[in-house]
Amino acid sequence: MVTSIATSEIDGGSVYGVRQVQYTVDGVSGKNFVDAVTTAAFKQSTAIEAAATGYIQVVKARQTKIDELGKALAYISKAVASLRVKDGKSYDKATIDNGSWVKSIANKYEVSLSWESGYQMTRENIQKAQTNVQYEMDKEDNSLQQDIVTLQSYITKRDNSYSTAAKIIKKANDAANSTIRNIGY
Repeated sequence: MVTSIATSEIDGGSVYGVRQVQYTVDGVSGKNFVDAVTTAAFKQSTAIEAAATGYIQVVKARQTKIDELGKALAYISKAVASLRVKDGKSYDKATIDNGSWVKSIANKYEVSLSWESGYQMTRENIQKAQTNVQYEMDKEDNSLQQDIVTLQSYITKRDNSYSTAAKIIKKANDAANSTIRNIGY
């Protein structure tokens, strides 16, 4: 958000020969310097806050995706574990627990899984499924880390912007108090 600040001279407004000006901030006129600068700083803070809020939604969506893929991976890994040799027999197919849910998550996030009949997979396909889901999780986790760094940057910028506005207000208030104190002497 770009904030524009323009100055205009006040007609007949001169103090000891120094021309006085007023400021217009984003089309709103009649502001003094402190009002203009603090308005601009607070508008910038608000814009940064809005951007950060939008980014929070992105981070939450990524976290949800990672959580859902993690649950799907747990069901797939359980199926991989069931493929071991039992009682001298080697099992080459396994049924995925909650297979309809795992299938819906795979479709939702476009992760390729090769199913046999129902919710069964062959040994090879289960291992591929495990790799595909883990890859998608890793990819999302990397993006999530980058998003968190960006979000932290937004929050730092927002905090700095609010701090700057507060410092300007304090300095203006201190200057006004000092001027009032000096008038009496």
